[in-house]
Amino acid sequence: MALQAIAFYLLAAVTLSAGLAVIGARNPVHSVLFLILTFFSAAGLFVLLGAEFLAMLLVVVYVGAVAVLFLFVVMMLDVDFSALRAGFARYLPIGLGVAAVLVWEMIVVAVAVAQKGAAAGNAPLVPNHDMSNAEAIGRVLYTDYIYFFQAAGLVLLVAMIGAIVLTLRHRKGVRKQNIADQVARTPATGMHVVQIKSGEGWSE
Repeated sequence: MALQAIAFYLLAAVTLSAGLAVIGARNPVHSVLFLILTFFSAAGLFVLLGAEFLAMLLVVVYVGAVAVLFLFVVMMLDVDFSALRAGFARYLPIGLGVAAVLVWEMIVVAVAVAQKGAAAGNAPLVPNHDMSNAEAIGRVLYTDYIYFFQAAGLVLLVAMIGAIVLTLRHRKGVRKQNIADQVARTPATGMHVVQIKSGEGWSE
């Protein structure tokens, strides 16, 4: 129980500190690294609470999305890669420090869970002990909260369509596809038969 409390307070402190560093760092690269550290720390807290599925979603979805977002930021900011490579040795200790903290957090959480810490005291409410967290969440999500789940999907769909419409720019001289004209096309309008005499060419 003591190890469980130590792991919780350490992970909570790292999460809060890294979250403050995300908005306090002036270098965008450092902000992204601190954000990844925040996600990993929050995932460790989920593991301590016995929610392994949520921890996996936090790492896979959010950390993966942050990596993709970082690529777009690098492309949009026109970062000088020669200067970035020149400063690699200067940023290496920071990267190693963040990696060491992540490894330490995973070890602490693994030891706490192995000794039946918070995960054992806060077992998920499942119909039977043979059901995993993912299956239990799926059953509740797609039965009791199916309408809310579908409504959330519709909201995300509308947001995606709105973002596309707002960022769409029409330019002159650019050929566009007209679905209505393609559907209404007939052989009479889509084909022109030309009679050419033998031995003579044809030109418009």
